Amino acid sequence: MLLFASAGSAEPVGAETSLNSWLVRMHEASRKRAYTGTFVVSAGAKTVSAKIWHVCDGTQQMERVESLSGPPRSTFRRNEQVLTFFPEAKLAVAESRDSLGLFPNLLKASNSDLGEFYQLKRLGNERIVGLEAEVVQLVPKDRLRYGYRVWSEKRTGLVVQLQTLGLDGRVLEQSAFSELQLDAPVSMVKLSQMMGATQGYRVEHAELQKTAAEAHGWSLSKAVGGYKPVGCYQRPLPVQEGAGDTPLGPTLQWMFSDGLATVSLFIEPFQAPRHMREGAADLGGATRIHTRHIDTWWVTAVGEVPAATLNIFSHALERRK
Repeated sequence: MLLFASAGSAEPVGAETSLNSWLVRMHEASRKRAYTGTFVVSAGAKTVSAKIWHVCDGTQQMERVESLSGPPRSTFRRNEQVLTFFPEAKLAVAESRDSLGLFPNLLKASNSDLGEFYQLKRLGNERIVGLEAEVVQLVPKDRLRYGYRVWSEKRTGLVVQLQTLGLDGRVLEQSAFSELQLDAPVSMVKLSQMMGATQGYRVEHAELQKTAAEAHGWSLSKAVGGYKPVGCYQRPLPVQEGAGDTPLGPTLQWMFSDGLATVSLFIEPFQAPRHMREGAADLGGATRIHTRHIDTWWVTAVGEVPAATLNIFSHALERRK
């Protein structure tokens, strides 16, 4: 595991380097560069690792992520099409997603004025996995979001190490490459062939239906500090309808982001005894959860944000019909 070493006192980055442009450079590096590497994610007492292969030919991206811990799992992405193989169950799950939601993709949305909510401070330079990296810190301007410490490779801007910092400044979660090869000879043709090798697997489609929260009678009584709606989806019921823990109806997922942090509100029909305990919980690392019973509905707020932020979201959610 890569550990943070002090890089000197923090100094604000000059006006010539805007937070948004700096983040966009890193985001483009994670999308357009060819690389292979092993990354390790540490959250609380839990540590997981995976091997990643990424390539882009200018018109499409392809990615393969092979889990190195826990049950065997291989995930392939071609642009928004994602296919995950579970070899022990001989199951392949197909879905559409903008990204795999994995390190090193830090920027969640590029249309936010992040400078209103974070200050970019330069900490210096360090050598990480044999590469020269620039170290910066994203300091939140309020207590509705966490901070981040980021190491980005100087030549390409690719994130090589990322820490999520709590309100007290301690490290809640860390993602880091333990080995990385930039401009690696990754074959898009080979990855495509591997993604298409579904023989012997049962392929299930987990497509989400895009919708609007208002169409289902939900709204927020007030905006929450720079978090804007970025999507709303209806999740289909599991195939085994009628099973003991099967939800009574489809789950609505309403997503919000400030450009870096994200919050999801999951809304489903209340069902006892599945839904009994309201309140906050810590899922380890930077992830928090808050549950609430609203009339005949059960709301679960989840995000890598402070508990108070999830509490505000939960109590701002209103049923309109």
